Amino acid sequence: MDWMEKELERLNDASLERLLRGSAATPQLPGYTLRGERLLLNLASNDYLGLAQHPAIIDQMRETLLAEGSGSGASRLVTGNRWPYIVLEERLSRWQGSEAALVFANGYMANSGVISALVGRNDVVFSDRFNHASIVDGIGLSRAEHARYRHNDMEHLEALLNKHQDKRRKLIVTDAVFSMDGDAASLVKLAELKRKYGTMLMVDEAHSGGIYGECGRGLCNELGIQHEVDIHMGTFSKSFGVYGAYVCGSRTLIRWLVNKARPLIYSTALPPSIVTGIAAALSLVEAEQWRRERLFSLSASFRSRLLHAGFKVGTGNSPIVPVIVGDNEAVLRFSKALERKGIEAVAIRPPTVPEGTARIRFSLTAAHSDKEVNNAAEIICATGHQLGLIRR
Repeated sequence: MDWMEKELERLNDASLERLLRGSAATPQLPGYTLRGERLLLNLASNDYLGLAQHPAIIDQMRETLLAEGSGSGASRLVTGNRWPYIVLEERLSRWQGSEAALVFANGYMANSGVISALVGRNDVVFSDRFNHASIVDGIGLSRAEHARYRHNDMEHLEALLNKHQDKRRKLIVTDAVFSMDGDAASLVKLAELKRKYGTMLMVDEAHSGGIYGECGRGLCNELGIQHEVDIHMGTFSKSFGVYGAYVCGSRTLIRWLVNKARPLIYSTALPPSIVTGIAAALSLVEAEQWRRERLFSLSASFRSRLLHAGFKVGTGNSPIVPVIVGDNEAVLRFSKALERKGIEAVAIRPPTVPEGTARIRFSLTAAHSDKEVNNAAEIICATGHQLGLIRR
């Protein structure tokens, strides 16, 4: 197995080796993380609405844990489909205005399971080049042809749709908000192409659910195209502050997935305490509009400060604010310098992002204060200048 050591040495030499980042405990304050004995302002979390430590969620999970036990005991198709699942899925379908809903263990399993259940040999999936790895892997598992279109390039997509009109089943799949770039998909145009070419349309709202739309229903809802989407997927590990994922759609779709989605069929069900925690989070997501308003205000201010300083910042209005550095070693230096100054900001490198686009992926949360975000922006700009990443 010497080949492993050689490949790891190559990754290390190219500043591409990944390491598990340890912390002494879970964050002690919303918006912060404890690393060793140092409390760092967390600008790398997906806890967009600041719900991960909400007392109402924790209390509900504790109550269910004591009443129902620590685990579900089996897959959902055996004995793991406990009562909290039924209650939650009914609420999710009402929230999204769909006929039915289905909860998965996590987003990766949802995407890989749904795509591989919907298409196979002789079919084709049209996928944005910047889609999440779980979508890419789901397409690979399906054995369908993978037609990748250039990021948000609708002309390229339409050319591919024309080319593959002879395929049996056709699926367009996209992130709503792209996790490493923070920009949004051209969802209105995608819905138009879906109608024109008779394809299925699947949208992953992992980084937009809870943030956009009425009651946090997502970007498809905000744009008024939610009923054009055949497969609406989202996660509970980001804006909801818990864990898991869901798929909403027609009753026929959900029946099909129960019978064909292998990650659902062959995985142990989520513990009941997690499921009731999600339900508690859903109530907060629906009711507390102020969290979304605060998040967008902080994100706009932070993005503006970094752009004005001269950083190359990704487009969009989401709480994901990527600063493109380019060089792998330089982005690691930037990340470590910010950590020394009290900011948790993680370097993102290939293959997660394309070669030559290594970046710091900043992400904000409604739990941050104006003062914290302003101070962080000042430190980031000063550090970028000291490292020669920007010129004043």
